[in-house]
Amino acid sequence: MQTLYLLVPLAPLAGAIVAGLLCRVISRRLAHCAAIAGVGIAFVASLFIWNDVAAGNTFNGPVYQWLSSGDYTFQVGFLIDSLTVTMMLVVTFVSLMVHIYTIGYMADDPGYNRFFSYISLFTFSMLMLVMSNNFMQLFFGWEAVGLVSYLLIGFWYTRPTAIFANMKAFLVNRVGDFGFILGIGLVLANFGTLDYQPVFDQARSQIGATLNLIPGCDSSAVSLLGVTCILLFIGAMGKSAQVPLHVWLPDSMEGPTPISALIHAATMVTAGIFMVSRMSPLFELSDAALSFVIVIGSITALFMGFLGMIQNDIKRVVAYSTLSQLGYMTVALGASAYSVAIFHLMTHAFFKALLFLAAGSVIIGMHHDQDIRNMGGLRKYMPITWLTSLIGSLALIGTPFFSGFYSKDSIIEAVRLSHVPGAGFAYFSVMTGVFVTAFYSFRMYFLVFHGEERFGKAHGHEARASGDGHGKTAAEEHHGLAPGQKPHETPWVVTLPLVLLAIPSIFIGYATIEPMLFGDFFGKAIFVDGSAHPVMEELARDFHGVFAMAVHALISPVFWLAAAGVAVAWVFYLKRPEIPAAIGAACGPLRSLLENKYYFDEFNERVLAAGARLLGRGLWKGGDAGIIDGLIVGGSVRVVNCIALLARLFQSGHVYQYAFTMIFGVCALLTIWLLPRI
Repeated sequence: MQTLYLLVPLAPLAGAIVAGLLCRVISRRLAHCAAIAGVGIAFVASLFIWNDVAAGNTFNGPVYQWLSSGDYTFQVGFLIDSLTVTMMLVVTFVSLMVHIYTIGYMADDPGYNRFFSYISLFTFSMLMLVMSNNFMQLFFGWEAVGLVSYLLIGFWYTRPTAIFANMKAFLVNRVGDFGFILGIGLVLANFGTLDYQPVFDQARSQIGATLNLIPGCDSSAVSLLGVTCILLFIGAMGKSAQVPLHVWLPDSMEGPTPISALIHAATMVTAGIFMVSRMSPLFELSDAALSFVIVIGSITALFMGFLGMIQNDIKRVVAYSTLSQLGYMTVALGASAYSVAIFHLMTHAFFKALLFLAAGSVIIGMHHDQDIRNMGGLRKYMPITWLTSLIGSLALIGTPFFSGFYSKDSIIEAVRLSHVPGAGFAYFSVMTGVFVTAFYSFRMYFLVFHGEERFGKAHGHEARASGDGHGKTAAEEHHGLAPGQKPHETPWVVTLPLVLLAIPSIFIGYATIEPMLFGDFFGKAIFVDGSAHPVMEELARDFHGVFAMAVHALISPVFWLAAAGVAVAWVFYLKRPEIPAAIGAACGPLRSLLENKYYFDEFNERVLAAGARLLGRGLWKGGDAGIIDGLIVGGSVRVVNCIALLARLFQSGHVYQYAFTMIFGVCALLTIWLLPRI
């Protein structure tokens, strides 16, 4: 089994090496076959490992000793349990679907082989992250997925907007990762190890431990565990795009659509959710950290959903939906419902990857026009894309019997039962988010697949070209359908992954909710202090089966809020399209606030970035040029120059002057020596 464990991450790595290092000498067919084979092997191996774990076998041990320094040993090791194997299956399956989809989507791109290398390398990095049994390897995977996402977001590196987007993602994640590495440093300093299990075993002994934020000042003492958990969560805020470190994710849509499905729906952005769940033995001991988590998650879930209501780029609608759903997962973490968060992570991975890939299919059919205002009536032209998009949308809004219903409703109920400070606001946010999610999801669905056919006409608004022009500018490549052209269904390599992702989007929640939430599936992989946070026990007490849960939901406020969101979208965008325009005109300041994304970007650019540049200029002018160059370097030069000029006066070349100087020096020394003795 240990050989099988190694095969899971190394097979995608081998595919990445073949497709990347040999990209200029091998054919496209060989490149995608090597990459797909690597990920396919990893998926099959993960199935065998899941079967072994289900039989009660787990593993926690080192694979390779990387470094030994003093009393500390840093190792590469694997922790294989039910939580790990769940993530392994999600990552490898979604990655496999994206690899197949990419054959059709990137068929005309000159960077075809390079793209396959990147997505295989990303899969390797994510697997190393989720399989780690220590913080060092976790951090390696954490940074590796960040690096590859930087390469993928800026894949079309000739486009300035793509370069800006990948730099933005890189810098924002550096902020989160700074907090993350500080948290890891506190773990090493106070627990003496970076291995998970010894840290978890010692966690209770650190309950009363404090940390002085200001050295030597006892009044600044705070809980050590609380600070450690909050710092670790700041890392999760960057990777999982929580407010205010969310700003990179919408702009990351500048990359090709397959990476949106892989990185920003199913894998990288869920790394923070997985990490907090893995660290549950630490977070359970700090209510302050849990409260911080639940408030940040609820703000993200609600306010990012509002932004999805006004987006016109099809990929950005799905991107803001991802932000909102990540907020739901984070809220579940704060409510100590870690298994519910992982459950929603799993179901969301399938239906959100489906929605992203379906959006890509629409973009292909529309000749790379991404503006939903230029679509309409695509149902009869793209039946497979239409049906799979409908399934993904129904799962996203939590329609009973669909996978998203079981996970999303469980989050809402867990928050209602939670007593963590901030749970009341979180419950309001997730309930309001139900209506908001249904509205923006079916606004997009109705505008794209139903109503008037708006393609192939002159429009008062430009077709958005960024993100899927295969590296070309609008001047280089036509975007949108010309008059008389009709959309078309995409090839089977694009539609097959849609169908395969639609199946779990319907059934996976129904099949797995009972063992994952109310059974012993996760076992010791997730720890919940039932006496302090009895949310899961109360959820289990109210659960009467998957069918009964879905039937009961038909009379719940959650269902009717979702139905109201769909109904309002239907009226606004199919029956009375003049209403949204009138509301927008009447609510000008509010619409401006939403269109400018709450001015986060302006604040970052004009305050933080400008302040950093001002500080840098001050350090350059005052510190580097003034003190270092001017005073230290330049001053020493001037001193040496003055001494040299003075010394030149005594270097005349006349013997009598040298003799006089020597006699004068001897007299001066004798005077200094004899004067104190007289």
